[in-house]
Amino acid sequence: MLKAGLFRAVPSIGSGARAMPGHGIAARLEAWLEAERDQVALWLPVALGGGIALWLVLPDRNGWFAALALLAGIALCGIAIGAGRRTGRMLLVGALAAIAGLLLVWARADWVAAPRIDRPVVTEVAGRIEAVERMPARELTRLTIAPDAGLLLPHRIRLNVDQADLAGPVAAGGRIRVRARLMPPAPPAVPGAYDFARAAWFQGIGATGKALDPPRIAPPDGGAGPLDWLADRRARLSEHIEARVTGMSAGGIAASLATGDQGAITEEDAEALRRSGLAHLLSVSGLHVSAVVGGVLLLTLRLLALSPALALRAPLLLIAAGAGALAGIAYTLLSGAQVPTIRSCVAALLVLAGIAMGREALTLRLVATGALVVLLLWPEALAGPSFQLSFAAVTALVATLDHPRIAAFAARRDEGTTARFGRALAVLLLSGLVIEAALAPIALFHFHKSGFYGALANMIAIPLTTFVIMPLEALALLLDVAGIGAPVWWLVSQALALLLWIARTVAAAPGAVAMLPTMAWGAFALMAAGGLWLALWRTRTRRWGLLPFAAGALWALLSPTPDLLVTGDGRHVAFVLGDGRVALLRDRAGDYIRGVLGEAAGVDAEALPVDALMQARCSVDLCVTDIRRGGRRWRILATRSAYRLDWTRLSRACAGADIAISERRLPRGCTPRWLKIDRPLLARTGGLAIDLDRGTIDSVAAAVGRHPWSTFRM
Repeated sequence: MLKAGLFRAVPSIGSGARAMPGHGIAARLEAWLEAERDQVALWLPVALGGGIALWLVLPDRNGWFAALALLAGIALCGIAIGAGRRTGRMLLVGALAAIAGLLLVWARADWVAAPRIDRPVVTEVAGRIEAVERMPARELTRLTIAPDAGLLLPHRIRLNVDQADLAGPVAAGGRIRVRARLMPPAPPAVPGAYDFARAAWFQGIGATGKALDPPRIAPPDGGAGPLDWLADRRARLSEHIEARVTGMSAGGIAASLATGDQGAITEEDAEALRRSGLAHLLSVSGLHVSAVVGGVLLLTLRLLALSPALALRAPLLLIAAGAGALAGIAYTLLSGAQVPTIRSCVAALLVLAGIAMGREALTLRLVATGALVVLLLWPEALAGPSFQLSFAAVTALVATLDHPRIAAFAARRDEGTTARFGRALAVLLLSGLVIEAALAPIALFHFHKSGFYGALANMIAIPLTTFVIMPLEALALLLDVAGIGAPVWWLVSQALALLLWIARTVAAAPGAVAMLPTMAWGAFALMAAGGLWLALWRTRTRRWGLLPFAAGALWALLSPTPDLLVTGDGRHVAFVLGDGRVALLRDRAGDYIRGVLGEAAGVDAEALPVDALMQARCSVDLCVTDIRRGGRRWRILATRSAYRLDWTRLSRACAGADIAISERRLPRGCTPRWLKIDRPLLARTGGLAIDLDRGTIDSVAAAVGRHPWSTFRM
């Protein structure tokens, strides 16, 4: 077991502790912690993450200071219990770690603060191109630009440019001048949707937008730094791979495995990969880094072992581990050095260190160390699905395979080929099921959907990707140096076609996806706490983790489905029908808005236009719909255009409605019986989710609170 690094101090704190005299609850607790002494250190990153989560979930400074006071009280309780007792030390260290996490993310949010625009503008943008993200599937190129100082623009802008407007390749480090329409970073469209404003805040992005004209781009003037050079090499490698592989999505997957660039994967195939539970293959993380590091290590070891002199005199394992480490670092830089990749690279380096030292490499301590490193450097990563999915999967897998019974079952033994293959297949299936169980709550919380058949799909897709596609792709790239890689690229194309066929087939299977409406934070927290309790303890007490996990799952399953969803701009309204369908006020809503509204409602079916409902009476400018909920009929009035309506007729229609909804400011004479939703209200609340049965209203503003990226005038 790895004892070095950040975890040396924590186990040693209680290494000499003994159970308290007596037979009370305190004595039993002390005896239990003594039995779990090797596992206590694993809770340090959990405590740090708990403090970060408190700052992210609590709405304002009052809540943050209250949390600090509560944690300080817990720390004082630990001191009162006594430094000589394991219970007291655990409370003290855990509370201090949580306080550190809360203060760390708070300080980072203030540290990265940057100017933002507060309203849409059309202006000329001139500046330096910091990053280039190609998106061939959408015929776009996304640029991150640092505008010139005299333009009174945010320090960083993200701009979409039509691919047809680009005269040639765009390289990071170049200069651009273009007229563009800029928007403030968008908050969640409705409660539970993705919060891009939060992500943009920590990335320093103060505006997003679209180029209105073909841009004037000058190539780098020779002063580009090493990061710009690396970004240009990454873009060129992506283009090279996409050109060699048959099929846009297949080429996009091949490029994503090498460089992390997913822009060439069509939305249909990306959705199929998500529904089949194979989307994790697209993000360069543990699977890919492990394959590269492990492959280089084994290849180096085998090649060096061909020399008898080296085999007898040189530390081959240490040399091979060094080669694997260099390969892992190079792959991390080449793929863009995203947080999941860095986390995986850190974990791989720790594994290699363990191998080089002759220690057990893959342990929960290694996973905890990786989590601690990421949280200390990027505390905001805790809120993202990437961090949660990757660490949940690895933790669940290591904890499962570390269980004595499963470890005994999976251990190598002298048996026939059929029995050995069957045993390996059973372990693989069990691992897939455990990982799916660990990932399902996270997928349902962030994406409102989770695949049912992911374990089965991954049983084929992971070995196919790790042992066939990636080695063939590496061989093809190597042979391309001599210009003879075409036959191997054909094999890569066939293997990727098989992978896409698996994804499409599984995604189209009946009942392939489970969907839930927006999940409460409390439900997700209970499931996360229960899962961690199950994974990190070793005695029978771990089974108590089933209780909070089951309670959180039940809470999530019983989450009420909203009856009305209103986006923050007031333009789009979703009527959630009782038969598992959604009707949209504007049938020209784009795919993004349709997806957001369907996910928030927990509905997977294609949305209908509200005009198709028999109880709806609609014109080009106005729509009146009746909905029966809670034993009564609700009449909803909604505007559908920006054209001015007759004041008298609109006021009369409002008086007969329970809810009036508009993207504009409704006149004072518009007085519906219950709720008036117009531009002034939405400026304070953001998007809304309305439950007519219970008469409750959830808002984006309430969820975002007064965090630095909030723009709501509460």
